[in-house]
Amino acid sequence: MPTSPGSSRASGGKRVSEALAGIAPSATLAVDAKAKALRAAGQNVIGFGAGEPDFATPEHIVDAAVAACRDSANHRYSSAGGQPALKSALAAKTKRDSGLDWDASQFLVTNGGKQAVYNTMAALVDPGDEVLLPAPYWTTYPEAIRVFGGAPVEVFAGIESCFRVSVDQLEAARTDRTKALLFVSPSNPTGAVYPRDEIVAIGEWAIEHGLWVITDEIYEHLTYGDAEHHSLPVLVPDVADRCVVLNGVAKTYAMTGWRVGWMAGPPDVIAAATNLQSHSTSNVCNVAQAAALAAVSGDLEAVAMMRDAFDVRRQRITEMLNAIEGVECPEPEGAFYAFPNMEGLLGRRYGGTEATTTVDLAAAILEHAKVAFVPGEAFGAPGYARFSFALGLDDLAEGISRIADLVA
Repeated sequence: MPTSPGSSRASGGKRVSEALAGIAPSATLAVDAKAKALRAAGQNVIGFGAGEPDFATPEHIVDAAVAACRDSANHRYSSAGGQPALKSALAAKTKRDSGLDWDASQFLVTNGGKQAVYNTMAALVDPGDEVLLPAPYWTTYPEAIRVFGGAPVEVFAGIESCFRVSVDQLEAARTDRTKALLFVSPSNPTGAVYPRDEIVAIGEWAIEHGLWVITDEIYEHLTYGDAEHHSLPVLVPDVADRCVVLNGVAKTYAMTGWRVGWMAGPPDVIAAATNLQSHSTSNVCNVAQAAALAAVSGDLEAVAMMRDAFDVRRQRITEMLNAIEGVECPEPEGAFYAFPNMEGLLGRRYGGTEATTTVDLAAAILEHAKVAFVPGEAFGAPGYARFSFALGLDDLAEGISRIADLVA
């Protein structure tokens, strides 16, 4: 008898591969989608979920995209690894902004930062390899490691250590199967920024043990106060041959929807990742590449304006969260997230809903206060929560006030 469509006889009853069946949905996108759905249904929901600037993409970038739409050359396929002009501009921008002087051939333009993460894991991770993952972490990292058969090894650092892992912690987690360290500063979700000396110590430790370092620098321009971004392969040049740098235009230039990111690294890794991309997505949208070229080639005036606005919001949300009894929120030094410890609010009922975990708490606050945030479980940090402050001051203040009123 012929096998009917959808039959799973050959796979022993499994309809979806183990690799994909094990991937959890993006918690941050799920919270944002739920908040938008409630708004669409007429409810006044304030969302702290998405890591997305509320500013419009700067006008000169949009103008470059409009012009690119009218150029018929952009209506055709282009190089899978990125247009040469953009790759050269990325090399120049990287040298200007972080001091990392790598050739344009060492860059691969990707469909957003997430594809850069997946390409990197595909190029480096074999089944059984372990990747050290400082926690709290961005929700995508462990899924990208697992899908290629790797094992994320969480190394947790909480408020007491300013959300920064130490070399001693990393060494305690290292085994003979450790392949790489995933290093992020400034951090999503915590806003932590590593100082120069700690970065140097981590880089030298990685060299000592022959580890790869994957460093995500997408929030490089969003630091506040005395905090400064330092690129690990600049501070520790000897790590360069075993280092991949991830970045993108999304956060710096308010271009989340344009989907342009990149990875930079040793030529053999970039060649392998480019080969993969040639079979998976081919080139990034040419119009989006033209917009990215205008972004990274221009000045940072618009970036400075956005950072100043985020700085005001950062201070306001920290003050308001800390004013809620049972909440402890360190002042973030980078990115646009506050990451408070909310354990003091657990074990209570809110509007008839019992909150024993921060997942419960987030559900109760969304239901009864119409405020959305991402519970810490999504970042490997139960008891904590992530609040994006990439929203207007009035909405920010209203949202935190609603939480304060509910839990009072």
